[in-house]
Amino acid sequence: MKITWKEKKKIGNSRKRCLSFNPELHFDDDDSSTDTRISTGARLQDRIPNKKSLISDEEGEKTRNTAREYEARGNELAEGGKFRDALGKWETAITLMPERAVLYEQKAQVLLELGEAWNALKAATRATELEPEWAEAWITLGRAQLNFGEPDCAIESFDKGLAIRPDAVEAKDDRKIALNLVKRRRQLHLSGVNSSESRFLVQDKE
Repeated sequence: MKITWKEKKKIGNSRKRCLSFNPELHFDDDDSSTDTRISTGARLQDRIPNKKSLISDEEGEKTRNTAREYEARGNELAEGGKFRDALGKWETAITLMPERAVLYEQKAQVLLELGEAWNALKAATRATELEPEWAEAWITLGRAQLNFGEPDCAIESFDKGLAIRPDAVEAKDDRKIALNLVKRRRQLHLSGVNSSESRFLVQDKE
C-alpha cells in the first residue's frame, strides 16, 4: 500500500524544537506519529472490500449449488434403481465439491449394490477420513470390508460406528455376521485350511 505523506502547514511563528546533540537519543514522538498514520491507513485499507475475494466467494457458492443439484439428481436415480446413472451424477458432484463426505458414502452404498466391494471400500474409507465422527460412514465402511472378505476390519469399523450411534440395529446385526465369519475362519485354520483360503464373503454365512 502506497502512503502519500502530507506536509503540515505552519501556523504563526512557532518555535522550532531544538534537536539534541546526543546521538543515542531517539525521537519517540515522531516515530509514534508515523506509526499512528500507518496503523490508521491499514485499518482503512482493511475496510475496503476486496473485489477478487467477492468474485471468488460468488463463484464458490455457485459451484456448491451446482454440486448439490448433481447430488440430488443422483439420489433420485439411485432411489429408482438406476445405480450407474446415479454414480455418474455423484462423480460430477465430487469433482465440484470433493470434501463432501456424504457423496462418498452414498457412492459406496451403490457400489455395494453393484457388487464392487473394493471400490466401495475405497469410497467409504474416504468418507470416514472426511467425517470421522459420522457413524454412517463407519457402518458403510464395515459393510464394504465385510463384502470384500475382511471381517476383522469390518468389526473394527462397526465398533467405531456403534460407539457414535449405539442404537444402529442393522450395524449390530452386521457385526454379528462379521464375528461369526471370524470364528468360522479360525475353526478352518485350526483344521488345517491355508490362511489364504480362509476369507469369506457375506453370502458364505450359514
